[in-house]
Amino acid sequence: MAGKNPWGGSSGGSSDDGDGSDRPEGDKGAGKGGDRGSKPSGPRNPWLPQGGDRRGDGERRSASIEDIFKNRGPEGPRRRPGGGGPGGPNFRFPDRPGGKSWVPVIIAIVAIIWLAVTMTHQVGPREQGVVTWLGGKYSRTLQPGINFTAPWPIQIVDIENVSEIRQNAIGEGGENLILTGDQNLVDLSYLVRWNIKDLVQFRFALAEPEETLTEVAESAVRAAVAETELDTVLSGEGRETVETRVRQRMQTLLDAYGAGIAVQGVEIARTEAPQQVIEAFNDVLAARQDRERNLNEARRYEQQLLAQAQGSAAEFNEIYEQYRLAPEVTRRRLYYETMESVLSTTDKTIVETDSGVTPYLPLPEIRRRAQAQPAPATAPSGDNAGGSQ
Repeated sequence: MAGKNPWGGSSGGSSDDGDGSDRPEGDKGAGKGGDRGSKPSGPRNPWLPQGGDRRGDGERRSASIEDIFKNRGPEGPRRRPGGGGPGGPNFRFPDRPGGKSWVPVIIAIVAIIWLAVTMTHQVGPREQGVVTWLGGKYSRTLQPGINFTAPWPIQIVDIENVSEIRQNAIGEGGENLILTGDQNLVDLSYLVRWNIKDLVQFRFALAEPEETLTEVAESAVRAAVAETELDTVLSGEGRETVETRVRQRMQTLLDAYGAGIAVQGVEIARTEAPQQVIEAFNDVLAARQDRERNLNEARRYEQQLLAQAQGSAAEFNEIYEQYRLAPEVTRRRLYYETMESVLSTTDKTIVETDSGVTPYLPLPEIRRRAQAQPAPATAPSGDNAGGSQ
């Protein structure tokens, strides 16, 4: 049984024209002088471009690489004109009444919104803004309120909070050893509080203003601690002195650099000895605390004695004033008070008589003898008395 040729003819039998060829029927007709313009009846060659299966003379031409990739692009086969759908060649925006396009109107609205957003700037009450041309050359400074500039990117605005107090912690999370004036080492950590004083200088004078602030703080702290002994650094009053010196040094250096930064304060957070000598350092601290306690007790006792002396002096002054007014009476009163204070501690009694003889009565001795005598025996009862008779 003969199979069917995919080009239109039989695979094993004779063809209708008797030439025994394997060509499709359309080619056969063309070979015999038939109608060359008629459409071939067999299936189309899938390797040939559409509509280009034949040459101008009616003969079939072979597929080539140029024909295969002629209508192909990097993204795949190209779409033929006439494809519909959004984004295709035939898609277009709907027209306005009157036949005009909406595209110019949409572009104008977008441009207006873009200009309004990039030209209007709201600056807060604690803020300032720096305006630069194309992000490089300084133009002006914006004050709090609504301000207008050229649209972006012609003019670029950078807004900063100039009143905010910022903090830089230095020496935390690790060992920060500093040499003191008496050749000791102390582990010190501190906090620097600052804000922006001049926004233009802060933005353009230094490349890294915050890093410069940290370096200036470290330099000022080392210089101030190098002028102070270890005991002073560890004490409360010494810390305040060091903090004041550091703040003054930092402000002087930053003003010389034109950094536009105002140092609001420096606070020492930690003062400790290095880890290698921490035990000996703790012993020294304990001895120092004992010394402070003893000194406080001595000062307290001194204040008590001083108060007593001042009270005695004031009392003497009062007595002297009375003595000046009435010497005899004051003298007698002082005598009586003195004798009373002296004789109140003795166990003797002196009685003054009219004859001028002052007999001595040993009243304490009589009292002791009375207490030493035994108590009298009790009388016998009636029954015992009768029985004795």
